[in-house]
Amino acid sequence: MKNLFLSAILLLSLSAVSQEINIKKSLSDFDKYMESALTDWNAPGVGVAVIHGGELVYVKGYGFRDYGKKLPVTKNTLFQIASNTKLFTTVAAGMLVEEGVFTWDQPFKESVPEIEFYNDLLNTQVTLRDMLSHKTGVSRHDMIWFQSDFNRKELFDRMKFLEPSKPIRQDFIYNNLMYTSVGYAIELRTGKTWEAYIREKLFSPLEMNNTVFSIEEMQKSDDHGVPYSEKRDTTLLYQIPLKEDGAGVGPAGSIITNLEELSHWVIAIMNDGKYKDKQVFSKTIIDETMKPGIGFKNQSLEDKGYDEVLNSVYGMGRGIEIYKGHVLTNHGGAMPGFHSQVIIMPYDDIGIITFSIGDHAASLGNTIVGYNLVDRLLGLEQTDWNGRLLKDYKARKVLGKQARGQEGFDRVADTKPTHAIEDYVGTFANEAYGEFKVDFKRDSLFFNFRRTELSLTHYHYNRFDTPNDEDFGKWTINFNISPQGDIDNAIVSIDEGQVVFVKKPDGTLSEEATLEQYVGRYDYGGSMFDVKLKQGQLAIIWSVDEYLIPYKKHLFKMKNYDDQQIEFNVEQGKVTGLKIKAPAGIYECKKME
Repeated sequence: MKNLFLSAILLLSLSAVSQEINIKKSLSDFDKYMESALTDWNAPGVGVAVIHGGELVYVKGYGFRDYGKKLPVTKNTLFQIASNTKLFTTVAAGMLVEEGVFTWDQPFKESVPEIEFYNDLLNTQVTLRDMLSHKTGVSRHDMIWFQSDFNRKELFDRMKFLEPSKPIRQDFIYNNLMYTSVGYAIELRTGKTWEAYIREKLFSPLEMNNTVFSIEEMQKSDDHGVPYSEKRDTTLLYQIPLKEDGAGVGPAGSIITNLEELSHWVIAIMNDGKYKDKQVFSKTIIDETMKPGIGFKNQSLEDKGYDEVLNSVYGMGRGIEIYKGHVLTNHGGAMPGFHSQVIIMPYDDIGIITFSIGDHAASLGNTIVGYNLVDRLLGLEQTDWNGRLLKDYKARKVLGKQARGQEGFDRVADTKPTHAIEDYVGTFANEAYGEFKVDFKRDSLFFNFRRTELSLTHYHYNRFDTPNDEDFGKWTINFNISPQGDIDNAIVSIDEGQVVFVKKPDGTLSEEATLEQYVGRYDYGGSMFDVKLKQGQLAIIWSVDEYLIPYKKHLFKMKNYDDQQIEFNVEQGKVTGLKIKAPAGIYECKKME
C-alpha cells in the first residue's frame, strides 16, 4: 500500500508538472535565441516543433529551406530525417512480433532462415532485439551502402561477409545494415516492401500523407529542403548535391517528412500508440523500445565535468537518458546536408522535433535547439549548449585545416611505380563492398567509386592518392603485386579497417561456356584427377577441392595458393592438358579422352 501511495503521489506530481507548462511564456525570447544561434553557426535554416497535451502546440521555421532562393522553412518543408526512421522500423517489426511472425529475443534466423551472418555463433545467437539495439558486435560498414547502387536484398545478402569486431552484446556498435536487414525481413515475411508496409500500417492511420521515401518523390513538392553546407576552411555556404542513398538502406534512414506530419508520429508515441482515438500500434511495443539494451559511459561528466546528461542507454530505435533528473528519449538523424532530432519526455508530456540544414550546423538540429527547449519548457536553468558545442566545432575546424596543411608528411621522395601506369587499370572487387575501377585517360589514372570519380596521383612506390575532396574525402590506394609479378589487388582504408579489393580478370573468362572446355579427367604421372564445374566455378577435385580463379586466357590461379597457377594447354581450339605451375617447377598433366 505504501508503494502504491508513493506511485500515486509521483504520478500526480508528474501530471502537475505537465499542466504547469506555459508554452507562450516558456518561449517568450526563443526567437531571439534562434536568431543568434543561426548567426553563430552560419546555418541556412532550422525547423522546430513542440508537442504537449496531445497536440502540436508550437511549430516554426527559422532561416531558409533554400538558401540560394531565400525560401523560408515552413511546417510543411520536407526534410530527410535519416536515422529517425529507425523507430518506425522498430515499431513495424514489433507489430509482426505481436502477430507471432518475429520474436524479440529468440535467434532471428529462426524467424528469417534466409539471413546468414558471418559465423554459426551469430546465426544461433543474434536476436531481433540485438539487431535493433546495435549490440551484435558487427561494425557499421557504412560505405557498403553509402552512395552505392546495391538494392536491399544485396545488402541483406552481404551480412555474411561482416566479421564481428567485438563479442555479441558486449558493447554498442551502431549498424545501419542491421536495420536494413530487418526491413528486408519484413518484406520476406509479409510479401510487401518495407515502404508499402510502413505506409499502410503507420503513415496512413497517422495521416502522414505527404511523407515520402526518396529524393525523387521529395523534389515533386514545392516545399522541400535544399542542402547547403559551409565550404571547408571558409564561411562560404554552397549547395551540395542531393544524394539518393535511401533505396537500399531505407529501413535505417530513408523517411522524408515535415514538422507537421512527424508530430503525428510523436503524438501517437506519447499517447500509448493512439492517434485521434485510433489505436495505431500497441503500448506494449513502445514499452519494448524503452527497455535498456546497451549502456554508455558518462563520458561528458568524466571528460569535462558536464553533468546534465547521465546514465544514457540505447533501447530499440532510440536512446534513453536522464536529463537534469528527467527521463528523456531521443534519436538523431544525419544525411548529407540534413540533420534532425526527436526528443520525447514521457513523464513530462513533452515532445520536440528539430531539423537543421548544413553539415557544419549539425549540432543545432542534433543537440542544441532540442536541449534548450527542454530547459525552457521545464523552467530549468538554461545550459549554454550553444557556446559549448560552438567552441568545440571551431576547435575542430582549426584542427582540420592544420592537419590538411601537413599532408605528405610520410612521402618517400624519388620513388617510382613498379609497373607501367596502364598496368594499374582495371576493376577491383571485394565481396562486401563491391567494385571500384581505375581508368587511364588524359595521361592520368582516375579512381571511380560510389558514383564519384577522382584523379589518382602517384605518392610513392605503389601508393596512389586522390585529392582531398570537399564531399568525398581523400582516398589512398595501395596496389600489391602477385607472386607472378602482376598488379594483383589494392588495399583501401574504409570504415573500420583496411579492405582488400582483388583485380578482376576479363569477365568472359568466367562464362560457363568458356569454363566447360576445361572440364575432364587429367593424368598426373599415373594418378588421375578431375576438373569439374561446381556452382559455376572451376575446381580440381583432389582430397580437398581446389577452386580455380580466372586470371588470363587459359590461365587460372589457385584460390588457396597465390604462388601456384594452372595453365591449360590448347591446340587447334581443343584442350589437350594442363600445367601445374609452382615455385618448384612445372608439372605437365595430359587430358584423357
